[in-house]
Amino acid sequence: MRDRGVGRYPGGMSPADSQPIFITERLIVRPRTPADEAACLLMDGDPEVVRYVPTPWSDEAGHRAFLATRTAGPYPLGQGYWTITDRSDAFLGWVLLIPSDAIGPETEIGWRLPRAAWGKGYATEAARPVLRHAFETLGLDEVVADVLPGNAASMGVAAKLGLRLDQRKDVSPYIRFTQTAAGFRARAATS
Repeated sequence: MRDRGVGRYPGGMSPADSQPIFITERLIVRPRTPADEAACLLMDGDPEVVRYVPTPWSDEAGHRAFLATRTAGPYPLGQGYWTITDRSDAFLGWVLLIPSDAIGPETEIGWRLPRAAWGKGYATEAARPVLRHAFETLGLDEVVADVLPGNAASMGVAAKLGLRLDQRKDVSPYIRFTQTAAGFRARAATS
């Protein structure tokens, strides 16, 4: 198994220091920092946004601690959370590439956007360069997305990214979608 470098940030680097910034046609996808906490809390305060998130967000102190821990890591170099903004720096959510449930062994890609950003293709546009980074820069063999049944929007994003339904492992209550490096390369060659 490849050494994933968890917690090994040279010279006191933080996870954000090892994550690139991606600029797409409409978006800036930059490493998440503690300054993004208020926007994340506001987004997560919408019951529709967290409808398919099994973690209870009613305890604000616990939620803040969870956000701080998830922002800080430690994660393998090049992995973490990215904040999605438009070109005017308006918060549009986040995308992640981290060990599944922050413990692994699989590497997970995920996304969350506020309702005002739904249906505009932002999740796919933001996650696409992160997925490319996973395979082309980090050299990962596989990336997964675990989605709760009923979350058709996230299933649609996974499909647009080229992730395929994967029933090899029971991850109940989730449905697993997977993209392999070979599948990513094949898809890139035909698009």
